[in-house]
Amino acid sequence: MSRIGPGIEIGAQERTTEGAGDDPGARRMITDKIDAITRIPESHLITAPPAPKSVKIELTGSCNFRCGFCALRMREKQPTQPMSWGLFTRLTAEMREAGVEELGLFFLGESFTEPELLANAVKHAKYIREFPYVFLTTNGSLAEPEVVGKCMENGLDSLKFSINWASPEQFEEITGVKSKLYYDALNNVRECRRVRDEVEARTGRRCGLYASSIAYDGEQGERLRRVLNGFVRPYVDEHYMLPLYSMGSFATKREEELGFKPIAGNQGRLEALRDPLPCWSAFTEGHITSTGKLSACCFDAVGEFEMADLNEVSFMEGWHSEKFKALRQAHLAKDVAGTICEKCVAYK
Repeated sequence: MSRIGPGIEIGAQERTTEGAGDDPGARRMITDKIDAITRIPESHLITAPPAPKSVKIELTGSCNFRCGFCALRMREKQPTQPMSWGLFTRLTAEMREAGVEELGLFFLGESFTEPELLANAVKHAKYIREFPYVFLTTNGSLAEPEVVGKCMENGLDSLKFSINWASPEQFEEITGVKSKLYYDALNNVRECRRVRDEVEARTGRRCGLYASSIAYDGEQGERLRRVLNGFVRPYVDEHYMLPLYSMGSFATKREEELGFKPIAGNQGRLEALRDPLPCWSAFTEGHITSTGKLSACCFDAVGEFEMADLNEVSFMEGWHSEKFKALRQAHLAKDVAGTICEKCVAYK
């Protein structure tokens, strides 16, 4: 099978299928899980909620993209060191003991920049800590078949590709890198489907393959649809659309630069948007940076939303820190004026 490269005719391979997975239940799994996390249960609508069902832990803060809509652009300097293995193993033990069930091996960084660490982290999370669900999101450019296959064999339950570019030209404009990685990402989607099926046939384990995209309007949206139908949806179990998030207080600047209007906060996927207050990110999912900081925000690139230093306290001590409880109280009152969340939500 030939690789996708420059000069490709997108329309020649256009398909309308929503996914090639042959299990209807599996095709809905990722959106069911996402919706369950963004829907705050009554039990968690308190200032000191139980342990979150899901936590994203950042193996590395580095990313090989510089996407225009991503909060990582706010960092003056990118982290160069991955999370230490000792911190990772300690925190995963504490989280599992507290009742965390779903572990995402990423936060804002691109985990495939540390392939050996990633493969080992998957194996540790799945077979040592016994998390029921270990998942990962990637920009796809470094998700090469060999390392993806190892992660799947080591117990990865879900791999999702973020595909947010309608052409090589838009790719370069948005990501700030050369279009070669555009073709690498699309090729890797297809190749990872092949690898997934081979691993499943050999081991009986099935890793879900998914993709998400930002919903653009007009001509840009139509061009993206053609890319998705030709080179993404045929190879994944499910694809879903996202709004353009405000990335915290980054909203106004990004609207000016990109020409797309973000929504307030992180309201979830496009077909199941949540109210921005209270924000689910502070109640139902934990977010840990590669330096061991617990953040209240899934878009926190510069530590503005830091609630605790997990190098100093346990995961649950951080989850129930006084700082975190005070922020949650403001969310429950639906009045975040004067808090770090003010600019994000007020953007609405």
